[in-house]
Amino acid sequence: MGPSNAIVIGAGIGGLAVAVALARNGIAVTVLEQAESIREVGAGLQVSPNGLAVLRALGLEKRLLGRGAVRGKAVVMRAHDAEADVARLDLTQLPAQQAYYFMHRADLVDVLAQAARENNVSFEMGAQVVSVNSDEMPQLTLADRSTRKTELLIGADGIHSRARVALNGADDAFFTGQVAWRATVPNTVGHPDVAMVTMGPARHLVSYPLRGGDMVNLVAVEERKEWAEEGWNHLDDPANLCAAFEGFGGMARQMIAAAEVPTLWGLHRHPVAPVWQKGGLALLGDAAHPTLPFLAQGANMALEDAWVLADLVSRKGMAGLEQYEKLRKPRVRRVIKAAEGNAWRYHLHPGPVRMAAHTVLRLGSRYAPKRMLGAFDWLYGHDVTAPQAPR
Repeated sequence: MGPSNAIVIGAGIGGLAVAVALARNGIAVTVLEQAESIREVGAGLQVSPNGLAVLRALGLEKRLLGRGAVRGKAVVMRAHDAEADVARLDLTQLPAQQAYYFMHRADLVDVLAQAARENNVSFEMGAQVVSVNSDEMPQLTLADRSTRKTELLIGADGIHSRARVALNGADDAFFTGQVAWRATVPNTVGHPDVAMVTMGPARHLVSYPLRGGDMVNLVAVEERKEWAEEGWNHLDDPANLCAAFEGFGGMARQMIAAAEVPTLWGLHRHPVAPVWQKGGLALLGDAAHPTLPFLAQGANMALEDAWVLADLVSRKGMAGLEQYEKLRKPRVRRVIKAAEGNAWRYHLHPGPVRMAAHTVLRLGSRYAPKRMLGAFDWLYGHDVTAPQAPR
């Protein structure tokens, strides 16, 4: 039998999703959020079929479409010095029950928060957690020195998770030598309904439409030696972004020039947490397994975690936490490895290696498109909500 009550630390995508899923199973849930209101940075995200399966099971797909989620038609790779496509992964060839969406992160958070309230989830805003203890019944302490106890405590509090520290101590994250600018710009370039990866030497730009195609989301990644702080909310001078991508032409150049308030994010690699659960305390999403943004799976893995954790705890009680950790670790490790492997492919310098790599991509896209898409079956075809599905 599952617990009667739970506290979730963090009102991000994973935290809200697990709160909804637990509440739908009759568990009284309180979400603690350190911000004074639920809000998200002005950035987009890609919800691939594996993440969408969770949102669909929660009954939220139509709401997201009503908020302007754009159905992706393809993932396109293009060289920075040419307008012709290097390769095209045709998402319209996915099985009929699968779909790939581009959406504003704030819209997804709003929809999840609304669903949480409809399922009687309670919220405590401005609740800054300073310590977590899982020795017996899970307990946390807030900045105002008040404490909370609960049967189930879920740390969905991101890369600086207090819950992660309680279970594992501080980790040894390190700067990868890469930074990422994020921005949204008006869609004045007629950006198609695709995720476009414009590849250049030691840098690349990802762009895709948001909110019915009115906006475009930009993620621009550059290799550099200078250390940069981790986190999404560090404003940067748009001139720095333009200078870093000076050699990019065409649509990419126009979009970068339109970025008025980009944020700069130092990419740091964190290990997968050795311990995910103990004594009624569990981790999910970035708190358990931060991933680099080269496979667009951070939010999708958090959604998968949320469903599996809620399902197992609801059916098997607290014993389900151990199974949750056992089932999820191999999956997220494979995703993280695949994401890390993409960076070098996007950053090739002109020369024989780039020519050979782009030729292989171009030929595969032209003559074996279904085979190229099939290489992602392990990722996109994984549905944690299906009866008896592998988790």
